[in-house]
Amino acid sequence: MRSAASSVPSRPVGTHVKVGKGLVEGALATADELGAETIQIFAGNPRGWAHSPGDPAKDRAFREACEARGMRTFVHAPYLVNLGSPTPATFEKSVASVAHNLARAASTGAEGVVVHTGSCVDEGAFDSALRQVREGLLPVLDVLDDAAPWLLLEPTAGQGRSLCAGVDDLGPYLDALDRHPKVGICLDTCHVFAAGAPLDEPGGAAATLDRLVEIAGEGRLRLVHANDSMDVRGSFRDRHERIGDGHIGQDAFTELFAHPATDGVPFILETPGSGDVTGGCLPLLKKLRDA
Repeated sequence: MRSAASSVPSRPVGTHVKVGKGLVEGALATADELGAETIQIFAGNPRGWAHSPGDPAKDRAFREACEARGMRTFVHAPYLVNLGSPTPATFEKSVASVAHNLARAASTGAEGVVVHTGSCVDEGAFDSALRQVREGLLPVLDVLDDAAPWLLLEPTAGQGRSLCAGVDDLGPYLDALDRHPKVGICLDTCHVFAAGAPLDEPGGAAATLDRLVEIAGEGRLRLVHANDSMDVRGSFRDRHERIGDGHIGQDAFTELFAHPATDGVPFILETPGSGDVTGGCLPLLKKLRDA
């Protein structure tokens, strides 16, 4: 078994892992093998609408095993979720999926559910789409208590009439949700770079976090998706690369680790091979943190 919770770093490093054989036998076993300090999972099919009910006994075993390790866990909502969609069926299924994944996160002990902020799809529909986000999410959020998982908004790379891509876009999105106390931010470095953030410049990552805190407020940043980018800054393309092999580079991650806004915030990889023992990204990210 891994080390106890008291020895987990304030900025734990981990990766998205497949559930495979099960929460404990698959996801947690992989995390132990990798030496991950934090993990992210899908609670069902990431490319489908069907709701996986879970098994209370297996959820409890996973939750207790993670607590014993000090393993902080997160659930990622399915990719199909788009709360700004003009298609009523997609919108309704998206709201139901978010609610279901929050319930699954609570059962498994996850501290947050990551959801993409979505797009309005149709030209000129931005304002109506944000109103729709509000109408869909506020009833879901208002039934959460203090112990419930956070809903973590993940800005996208800016493609397809995105509702929220760059850090500045977080202001209107959070305002649409009345800056609800259970709404946090998941900052994906590839996404924000693709949307134009200067992570590839000295001081650019720190400036990006400064701006995030200015707009969202202290304590909203709850998770970082640590991904390099195959494409240049401002490309609006969401293609993850291994840390140091893309256009962001290693220095940005060193800056992110050093920034006070990331104190207590987990870093989770979603890079090619990050869930494999031979992937190499997890040891590198730990090295950058501990330098």
